[in-house]
Amino acid sequence: MNVLVLYAHPVETSFNAGLHRTIVERLTLAGHAVDDCDLYAEGFDPRLTRAERLSYHDRRGAGDPTAAYIERLLRADALVLSFPVWNFGYPAILKGFFDRAFLPGVSFKLVDGKVQPSLHNIRKVVAVTTYGGSRFRAMLIGDPPRKLVNRVLRATIKPGGSVSYLAQYSMNLSTDEKRTRFVAKVAARMDAF
Repeated sequence: MNVLVLYAHPVETSFNAGLHRTIVERLTLAGHAVDDCDLYAEGFDPRLTRAERLSYHDRRGAGDPTAAYIERLLRADALVLSFPVWNFGYPAILKGFFDRAFLPGVSFKLVDGKVQPSLHNIRKVVAVTTYGGSRFRAMLIGDPPRKLVNRVLRATIKPGGSVSYLAQYSMNLSTDEKRTRFVAKVAARMDAF
């Protein structure tokens, strides 16, 4: 498969960076074509500009600042998100990717004013993430990142596509043993991709 890995963490020595390396290594070893999109390393600008918002419903051309990212998204058969949960949401850079690349004509169509998901080239989504707080705390506020992946992305990709959400909660209290087990879980999921 052609797998687009969207990675969103600014620190190369973080636990998330280690998870990202595991994802890319295991997918590559499994024979997949991996497009590793490190949003921070690539200097992705998450800000939706005034001009982009004003032309939001217009077809985007080759000169559009996000054209290359949209092209990568449309070439992918699968999407792997690798990110930490900050303030019970996506990091701003990942949220900005969705705001700037998941556009009309890309991830959905507007037909008679109604949204029709259309990112049907994506057959599989896996999210790999970490939370500082516990699963209980995340559940108390509705765990927005989990819902965005399991509901919104699921509705956007090919109908019946596979969606998985792998989360390591309570990183603030994590032990080496728990982190090692989570890395093994992520590696096994990538091996079985």
